[in-house]
Amino acid sequence: MRDYHDEEWGVPSHDDPHLFEMLILEGAQAGLSWSTILNKRENYRRAFDGFEPARVARYSDKKVARLLDDPGIVRNRLKVRGAVTNAQAFLATQSEYGSFESYVWSWVDGRPWSTDRRPWLICRPGPTSPIGWPRT
Repeated sequence: MRDYHDEEWGVPSHDDPHLFEMLILEGAQAGLSWSTILNKRENYRRAFDGFEPARVARYSDKKVARLLDDPGIVRNRLKVRGAVTNAQAFLATQSEYGSFESYVWSWVDGRPWSTDRRPWLICRPGPTSPIGWPRT
């Protein structure tokens, strides 16, 4: 969890494979703690063919049924089917916009955006003080 916090959380991503992985994991997380999903991340990577959207988009009912028997992931039919539907939409978006990254970042003119300009709330990856403020 610390590695995720220090190296991934809040770090802008322009990488389609990483964005697809996050899409699948965020869908699985709905209603659960993020730590539950992060603890199962490698199981998801294995179960969802390395997060390859073209493969996930083609999952059959038989493959979905096998996933629902996999104790290494959250076995919720709607979440697993949602992953397949999201893979299909991901591929359609890539086809239309050239990349999923191009589509996502077009909403914020290609750069991170924040409405809160208070400097003490800026999150920087790395160790934090006991009260959560970045060490300088």
